[in-house]
Amino acid sequence: MKDKAGTVRYSILLLLFFATTINYIDRQVIGILKPYIASDLGWSEFDYGLIVTAFQVAYATGLLVTGVIIDKFGTRIGYTIAIAVWSLAGMLHAAARSALSFAAARFFLGLGESANFPAAIKTVAEWFPRRERAHATGWFNSGSTIGAIAAPLIVTGITIAMGWQWAFIITGLLGIIWIICWLLFYYSPANHPGLTEAERDYILQDTDGINSNENVKWTDLFRYKQTYALCATRFISDWVWWFFLFWTPDFLHKMHGVDIKEAVLPLIIIYGVASFGGIGGGWISSFLIGRGRAVDYSRKLAILISAIVVLPIMFVPQIKSLWLTVALIAIGCAGHCGWAANMFTLISDIYPKKAVGSMTGLAGFAAATGGALSASFVGYILDATGSYFLIFALASSVYIMNWLIIKLFIPEIRSISEL
Repeated sequence: MKDKAGTVRYSILLLLFFATTINYIDRQVIGILKPYIASDLGWSEFDYGLIVTAFQVAYATGLLVTGVIIDKFGTRIGYTIAIAVWSLAGMLHAAARSALSFAAARFFLGLGESANFPAAIKTVAEWFPRRERAHATGWFNSGSTIGAIAAPLIVTGITIAMGWQWAFIITGLLGIIWIICWLLFYYSPANHPGLTEAERDYILQDTDGINSNENVKWTDLFRYKQTYALCATRFISDWVWWFFLFWTPDFLHKMHGVDIKEAVLPLIIIYGVASFGGIGGGWISSFLIGRGRAVDYSRKLAILISAIVVLPIMFVPQIKSLWLTVALIAIGCAGHCGWAANMFTLISDIYPKKAVGSMTGLAGFAAATGGALSASFVGYILDATGSYFLIFALASSVYIMNWLIIKLFIPEIRSISEL
């Protein structure tokens, strides 16, 4: 029975992986094309910072709403609407001609994309037993790095052959194809026609310690110090990933003379290594739990290892070798993805399933707020100093800081229903 249940679960995990892949392809297009579009339309660094900020503000605002909506109406409907919105917004970039119109398109892209992680993490919590969740999260979250790998290939090829406008149109159409597959296949465990009762029992073997049909009020989340700790860690750390995503092509162009064609291989290496980091980081804690170690020990050790892995990126601005630069950025991205796989899973470790979407959205709001503030800050620092030194120095240290926050404010990782 477990094997049959596994077939359905991993098919659903594959859909989550592709949704996250498309999510990151769509959001990365502008980062890849930034040098090209900036030259074509006359953007300043501050203009680009504002465009990125528009996405982040919408993403943050959307997370406050989408998590609650997904908890209330479920992932089948919520995911469909979200991907439709972000796919159409992505295609609308092709019609933009000013920094303001690009910012508007980015705003609606951010609103739609904000639902991806609340929906995906809630789906994992519903379909996977606790001991398997970090590993499953690492796999679907690796779609973010695969999307980052695929985007340079797809976007560069389309841009060279057809122009940058078509890069936005064609990548936007990928989401429409995904929606068709999702509606044909996806149902909740309770309603999936391909499961027997024994398979359903295996999937639902973990309980939340509360009635699974009980609604959890969004305001109730603020009663727990775990909520503040998780939001704080996401606020101070997630901006690093946005920085890598939106500024790495431009950094390689300015510091090492890498043009849009030459950037493809370095970006493939960076995000390929990052993908293994996410899967590996999730595997570490799942492996330790499977060997009988406590959830608290396993998650915190995996988070600490990931934080240590990121530290060497502080040396990146001083390095003259392109490939050593690429290697250090790749390792830093791997550390972030390992950290993210475990941080996402902490939510389903601590909160009941009915609150997972809401808490993921709340933590994501904190993360996106930090990202929105940092985007303009990064643009300002680059305009003022012309140097990436301070940015990389901050990025290298924040993961150790958030491990300390988790260690101090969540002394033991366990369900709030047990408190």
